[in-house]
Amino acid sequence: MVYRTSNPAFSNYFWEDQRSPESKMTIRGILIKSLVLLFIISAITAFVWELHSQGFSIKWYATGGMLASIVISIVISIRNHWAHFLVPLYAIAKGFFVGGISAYAHAKFPNIPYQAVIVTIITFFTMLLLYQTRLIVVTKRLRTVIITAAASIFVIYIISWILSFFDIYNPLIWGTSWVAIGFNVIAAIVASFTLLLDFDFIEKHKNRAPKYKEWMATWGLLVSLVWLYVETLRLLRKLAIRF
Repeated sequence: MVYRTSNPAFSNYFWEDQRSPESKMTIRGILIKSLVLLFIISAITAFVWELHSQGFSIKWYATGGMLASIVISIVISIRNHWAHFLVPLYAIAKGFFVGGISAYAHAKFPNIPYQAVIVTIITFFTMLLLYQTRLIVVTKRLRTVIITAAASIFVIYIISWILSFFDIYNPLIWGTSWVAIGFNVIAAIVASFTLLLDFDFIEKHKNRAPKYKEWMATWGLLVSLVWLYVETLRLLRKLAIRF
């Protein structure tokens, strides 16, 4: 059966393996790897945050982390067998990116990053509960809608980012109008729903996929969680500015 997901870490390409390995992908393995990498992201975030508080420029930390994570993601998509060392590198890159944007947000609006973390954690467990209780069933139609929405948002962000190099900023995305806030809300909802696709895919492949693909599953969860945190942070910042 063919499963689709908006998360590139969970495309069918990564699961096509004709071998019959002795070790299989397990929930425990994914959980351990995810916790370790989340700790790495948190530690680097705290480091960048401290640099900013001491007056150091962290612009290139944030920008470099974002660009590095994109490049690493592309390489992982092509060479998934390298995931065991590329995914930790991805976590390090994301740590610098998250640390940069979190430090900037905290400087202007103290405690907003903490609030974003709390909202992200609550959302994660809420989506997990909704999935486990089957209050939301991941159907083919729902999967298609989430994929389309996530891809559209990604394209919009990429185009806006490129235009920013020419000092062209789209206020409908980066501004604080109700339209901009509405876009942020939609993006956050889509990010949270990608977690459902991640849960669904992991459940269908646990104890079946090769052991090394735990790294791919871990990467997928990191992509969704970081995206959800970033969207939540942006939304809280916009609300703080407006009100």
